[in-house]
Amino acid sequence: MTTLSERDVLVPVDVPDEARDTYVGNYLAATRNTGNLMLFAGDQKVEHLNDDFYGDGIAKEDADPEHLFRIASQAEIGLFATQLGLMARYGGDYRSVPYLVKLNSRTNLVKTKQMDPFSPLWYEVDQVMDFADYSGLHVLGVGYTLYLGSEAEHEMLYQAARIVHEAHQYGLLTVLWIYPRGKAVKDEKEPHLIAGATGVAACLGADFVKVNYPKREGSESKETLKEAVMAAGRTKVICAGGSSVDVHAFLQDLHDQVFVSGAAGNATGRNIHQKPLEEAVKMCNAISAITIEGWSVDDALSIYEGRKELVI
Repeated sequence: MTTLSERDVLVPVDVPDEARDTYVGNYLAATRNTGNLMLFAGDQKVEHLNDDFYGDGIAKEDADPEHLFRIASQAEIGLFATQLGLMARYGGDYRSVPYLVKLNSRTNLVKTKQMDPFSPLWYEVDQVMDFADYSGLHVLGVGYTLYLGSEAEHEMLYQAARIVHEAHQYGLLTVLWIYPRGKAVKDEKEPHLIAGATGVAACLGADFVKVNYPKREGSESKETLKEAVMAAGRTKVICAGGSSVDVHAFLQDLHDQVFVSGAAGNATGRNIHQKPLEEAVKMCNAISAITIEGWSVDDALSIYEGRKELVI
């Protein structure tokens, strides 16, 4: 994988001169000097309530929120995304972790057939910066989820635009989770629609956009994702990890996304934190081996299986 220098970082022109060095430093730190992002997603305790953290096939320690922080502190990751409240409770014991504050979240209790999704802001960007200053935690960016096709998309687009602009004023990175969802959306993973979502992220000025891996009957996802990568332009595309699957299949999809489709990494939660700590750390490192180091699927799998180690 190519190593970036400070001069290689393309700084958006909405980043003021006094924040450029901060932006460059945050970008290089989050991407481990590669431009690719390994984002460990830990925002599901709101999004999916306790379904992802307790039950058959889920490690017992995943019931404890601190499990997320233990993983993030021991594994090779780019960013750990979670809500500010969890950071406030646990971050003091995990100061080495690179954080991304998730600015909004909603539960899965209200279904689309009942009401189109809307996930308003919990915090403003300046509140996050105040928190980072007095807590001393290593906050590199902010994230926000918006649902294209929802009857409330206009409000979420407005909030997302303000978030990106304000975050860049401080030199923070921005990651948008964009999911087509609502009564107007027939197929949330239709490739052309996913490409539309990444194009919206580009228009909002986001640094990274997280989308679902597209699916279309009769087409390979690794080929159809190329449209989304092109539509995003200079906004980099990362794919959601989805529900827990076979490790080899997950790593193969990830490798295809990065080296066939042209994506810039991944955002993975359940495929990591539902495992016991040691196994979860190895899974993170296997993902980073592909995303950051450019390793093959077999070599990355050898990290997960304990036959190799990753040092970045």
